[in-house]
Amino acid sequence: MKPLPRQAILVVNAKSRKGRDLFERAKELITARGIELIAAHAVPDPDQLRPTIQQALAIDPPMIIVGGGDGTLSSTVDDFVPHDTVFALLPLGTANSFARTLGIPLDLEGAIDVIATGERRRIDLGMIDKDYFANCAAIGMSPLIAETVPHNLKRYLGRVGYLSWAAWQFLRFRPFKLTVGNETVDAVEVRIANGPYHGGTELVEDAAVDSGKIVVQAVLGNARHRLIWSWAASILKLRARKRTVREFHGSELRVATDPPLPISIDGEVLAHTPVTARIAAGIIEVAAPKPQG
Repeated sequence: MKPLPRQAILVVNAKSRKGRDLFERAKELITARGIELIAAHAVPDPDQLRPTIQQALAIDPPMIIVGGGDGTLSSTVDDFVPHDTVFALLPLGTANSFARTLGIPLDLEGAIDVIATGERRRIDLGMIDKDYFANCAAIGMSPLIAETVPHNLKRYLGRVGYLSWAAWQFLRFRPFKLTVGNETVDAVEVRIANGPYHGGTELVEDAAVDSGKIVVQAVLGNARHRLIWSWAASILKLRARKRTVREFHGSELRVATDPPLPISIDGEVLAHTPVTARIAAGIIEVAAPKPQG
């Protein structure tokens, strides 16, 4: 396994919950670990994140360290696909599902330790039609929350604020019909997963970033309380959690809903059903922890 590069460009979403506060500290810690920063950018406008990443990739740096939440990571990961640049991450968001999937510590020092002492790991990306995503897309409550949650609520109250807003939006939510391939079921939520974590919780245990498969997991039912029960059973790791869901596995799956619904991709609403979900196997290299033992 090739070692991780010792040169990098740092790009931080300064509007993510922790990004603005931790940018200067991150620079100090990264350079203290012997990694040369070719450039460092704190980006206050999320609309400028992708252009900043694209500009950085234009010089083919050995590694780019991206700091932000799951939405930041997913919105920029597409641009790494045609490059050999290593994708490293600092989890500065609310749920940090992708970091959890890779086993990256959620504190700044721990994440930078992975970048300094970890290894390159080639992983899959999920795709919704032609859009790549890092960890998980969702249909149901997640897009409803993502479309409406006030940004400052996440910044100042973190997961508590996010969950409070989710409880409020739950009153507006309605179950729907899901069709995957030729099968139709009643559903209250759908996760299209490249990794096991969604909303910071391990929900799709069979999904992995190096499996070569996409997993479509439907939370079954035609009443809202079924979603609460499924989440609770998953959080508590009850045996009954498996009976609350139906999973479809494959390299490519057609997904439709009745009525047509928005899809949040790693926390950002970027698509609407119907779509084709597929896997892009081993398509990028990331900075990951070395295996234990």
